[in-house]
Amino acid sequence: MDITTREGIMADVKRAEIESQLSKAKLPALPEPLPALVTDNHTHADATVEFSGLDPELNLSAAAVVGVHHIVEVGCDQPSSEWAVDFAATHEQVVAAVALHPNDGARMAARQGPEAVNDVMRRIEQLATAHERVRAVGETGLDYFRIQDPAGQAFQRELFARHIEIAQRTGRALVIHDRDAHADVAAVLDEHGWPPRTILHCFSGDAEFAATCLEHDAWLSFAGSVTFKANGAVRDALRSTPADKVLVETDAPYLTPVPMRGRPNAPYLVPHTVRFLAAARGIETSDEQALAAWCRRLDANTSRAYGSNPQAIVTGTW
Repeated sequence: MDITTREGIMADVKRAEIESQLSKAKLPALPEPLPALVTDNHTHADATVEFSGLDPELNLSAAAVVGVHHIVEVGCDQPSSEWAVDFAATHEQVVAAVALHPNDGARMAARQGPEAVNDVMRRIEQLATAHERVRAVGETGLDYFRIQDPAGQAFQRELFARHIEIAQRTGRALVIHDRDAHADVAAVLDEHGWPPRTILHCFSGDAEFAATCLEHDAWLSFAGSVTFKANGAVRDALRSTPADKVLVETDAPYLTPVPMRGRPNAPYLVPHTVRFLAAARGIETSDEQALAAWCRRLDANTSRAYGSNPQAIVTGTW
């Protein structure tokens, strides 16, 4: 038995073991592996444990066997940001992003007062430089779907500006949450400056808003929601975005892509979205070489967005 055959058998055994564990946990089955490696550039492994019971180690193992070799673990408050830093520090497949989510921040300010938010933000700034594997500040931004009162929205804009300033001071990428707030997201960024590495997470805008973001050299990240029938405008934005500005994510445990919509999401399901993005852009997904080239393009984009130092932006080094 040659080495290639032996490695293939071992890989099949590993996949079967993981399939068995996922089945016992009543989680979606593994998709067909991708022909080249990709990164899930936005996920919440801690929330995934609470949502579906998927253990973080199994989460990473399942991702690896389908070709997802890295994840970006994203914090939304102080505990989840601290968890993200620890997870990234102890797992070479993981880098972290830290922030106080706009909804959490607005609710905290309303219930506990602005000083409570100030305490958390001081800690977020410390975490942004706590380890070299913390690569981004986020997710931050505006959410006018969940927070609809004017005072809460005004506070979100102030909080967003503070995150922008932290990203600029620390040289970290900025990861933006934008829901029903495209114009104000752009306005706050225009006022306070678009960081050199800006990512629109779970892009939900149309081609016009995509063009606005691309004018500032931002990356647009597409989650499983791009596969939903109602999101034709998002697909138009995808098709209008240059290939070197497209990222892919799960936002797990949420936004599970078709054909698994309605089931718990996890990084190992990102191949469904990768294939959908490719098909939407006219790439023949049955052509393994073409699909592999698309995977490599996505992975290089992620490395440039989340690289560990300024040189990584040029070389694409993770």
